[in-house]
Amino acid sequence: MSTEPAAYDIVTDIWSRKYRYSGGDTIPADKDIDSTMLRVAKACAAKDPDQNAGAKFASILRTMEFIPGGRIVANAGTDRDEVTMFNCYVMNKIDDSIEGIFDTVKESAMTQKQGGGVGFDFSTIRPHGSHIRGCDAAASGPISFMQVLDSTCRTIMSAGQRRGAQMGILRCDHPDIEDFITAKRENARLQMFNLSVAITEDFIKAVKADADWNLVFKGHVYKTVRARDLWEKIMRSTYDYAEPGFILMDKINQMNNLYYCEEIRATNPCGEQPLPPYGACLLGSVNLTKFVRNAFTDQAVFDFNRLKEVVSIAVRLLDNVIDISRYPLERQKEEAMSKRRMGIGLTGLADCFIFLGIRYGSPESVALAERIMGTITETAYRASVELAKERGAFPKFDAEKYCAGRFIATLPEDLREEIRKNGIRNSHLTSVAPTGTISLLAGNVSSGLEPVFAIKYTRRIRNTNENDYNEYEIADYAYRKYCEFKGVKSVEVAALPESFVTAESITPMDHLNIQAALQKHVDSSISKTINIPADYPFEKFTDVYMKAYEAGLKGCTTFRPSEYISGVLIRKDEKKDAKKEAAPAPSNQPPKRPDELTGTTYKIKTPQSPDAFYITINDLVDEAGNHRPYEIFINTKNLHHFSWIVAISRLISAVFRHDPKPRFLVDELKSIYDPNGGFFNHGQYIPSLAAEIGYVLEHHLRLCGVIPDPAKKTAAAPAAAAAETKPASASINSGKMICPQCNARELIHTENCMKCLACGYSKCG
Repeated sequence: MSTEPAAYDIVTDIWSRKYRYSGGDTIPADKDIDSTMLRVAKACAAKDPDQNAGAKFASILRTMEFIPGGRIVANAGTDRDEVTMFNCYVMNKIDDSIEGIFDTVKESAMTQKQGGGVGFDFSTIRPHGSHIRGCDAAASGPISFMQVLDSTCRTIMSAGQRRGAQMGILRCDHPDIEDFITAKRENARLQMFNLSVAITEDFIKAVKADADWNLVFKGHVYKTVRARDLWEKIMRSTYDYAEPGFILMDKINQMNNLYYCEEIRATNPCGEQPLPPYGACLLGSVNLTKFVRNAFTDQAVFDFNRLKEVVSIAVRLLDNVIDISRYPLERQKEEAMSKRRMGIGLTGLADCFIFLGIRYGSPESVALAERIMGTITETAYRASVELAKERGAFPKFDAEKYCAGRFIATLPEDLREEIRKNGIRNSHLTSVAPTGTISLLAGNVSSGLEPVFAIKYTRRIRNTNENDYNEYEIADYAYRKYCEFKGVKSVEVAALPESFVTAESITPMDHLNIQAALQKHVDSSISKTINIPADYPFEKFTDVYMKAYEAGLKGCTTFRPSEYISGVLIRKDEKKDAKKEAAPAPSNQPPKRPDELTGTTYKIKTPQSPDAFYITINDLVDEAGNHRPYEIFINTKNLHHFSWIVAISRLISAVFRHDPKPRFLVDELKSIYDPNGGFFNHGQYIPSLAAEIGYVLEHHLRLCGVIPDPAKKTAAAPAAAAAETKPASASINSGKMICPQCNARELIHTENCMKCLACGYSKCG
């Protein structure tokens, strides 16, 4: 690793890698971020009759007051023929037949090809073991067909697509619901899916009444269970494994503006967009950090007037995008055009609080969050009414039915009358989505409505040599602005004002209260993760979900570190060394093998092979008693693996003999993904058998002291006698989770999505 990296600008790096257009035959390359935003503004205004539209769009994009979804920033105004600017989709209602299921497979593949995350409701598929009359056979059930879609998604992602997220939903009364709850724990199934249970109000009532609960399909009761037992199974799985999620489908349909012409049965992968079959939604976020005046002073205020101006322009911009975007499927285009959904949300909420001297989760913060979201929503609806006067209402608009909707009833009376009189251009207007890399593009502002995860963290950037990288300290936006305000380069975290709180010091109820305050004014939904401490009692944990239901949320997602999850989310208290020890240069003269070597044998068992693998690593021991690996032998009864096992054993042994500290091997092996899918070992996802060997090697190198053991201040040498022991994959890591893109242990669960602090990877957007 390079020890003296040059200055690093995270904004320029994200722009260059994610959003910069490199130019085409007729369209020039983006020179800088400003030219990127001008490109987007020009494209979004191309068909707008308002001659000033381009200037208005540029005025909110160049300042980063409004940031459209990443696909809009990357693709608007380019000559890419097969791109969509919609972030999220829900697929068709699956017909309970082979033809219907594989029509869904085809259409989802076409959607994912263009980079879209997709959601499915599998409740329409008959349960496992039920009779199929046409062929006199037993049905395999929805989970088996989910595996087909899982494989399809993995194949498309392996072909180079940047997204692979899917949401799988099953109703709480489906006969296969108990298997669905635990489906991802077996044989690495469904790793391309997020799973959520569609919870009904009747089920919640049955839980509260301690009543029986029927598992039913098309009127036939397959099984009766105790409602509280099923509830506890869902809760216990979520407590231990962070899945399945919790979607209140009745609440979603009750509050749906289009309750009169559609039924919602699924959401996009991160849950912020409940959508009908073939539904899709455009996203964009208001950057709240740009609306605070006199930050860090007693005169700090939030500029609601400017917020209204920006939101009004943003509605017009996104409405134009509906017309200029391409669509993977014609049915998706028809759905988008007939309802003209969009989802304007927010980002930088936590940093906004810090600017104003308000603690995240306090009553003052809850009240302000509600006022901000209420202003965004009311302004968006008024702007959409003005667009309807100019361009007409969305085709599915029915004045009386629309204005009778439960959410519309929460709007001011004069606005409801305007909608009834003039119509409205867009059926839905607000949604709080994961901001992914756009929060980094805005200067590493806090993501969405989440609290600041860390005041500072380390970001890893690879150099030309993929085994060489630099590490840079990245600071939160509000922290950097505070240092500028104080006129200093840095401030000790302990000396920061009380408003500088991070996720670890915020209670689950603080999270829930902020989410509930926003949900009152969001016509779609919210993507958020409620972080739960590892030692949080199970009884209090289940209470979080009941309170989420009672608070009117449309869904709830939690993440609690546990022994069942690899790389649990535990903050490192130790400050990293400023300089890392560089890997030693390989020796031209490997040490001669003595007649006897000390060794350790590890046993691993994977679902990819019926037979176990035995990995023996022999060490050289110097006069001081220090160990270094010298050779490796891998044995198994399965001759199918013989040739590659011999090859990998010889190659690794050759590296051992020439490099006494072969730490790079760990990263290389762990980064290998099997196109047929990986597997789980002791709660950790292992992407391939080669990766499992990498975890064994990592464990052994830690025992030798080659790799520092985060659980110990000093590492012990391996036992002299051969013995079986569990590899490193069996234990809980002391850092964050490992990122599948950069392999850094900087992957966190936030905004109902996986996001890497080190490289900016985001599973969902």
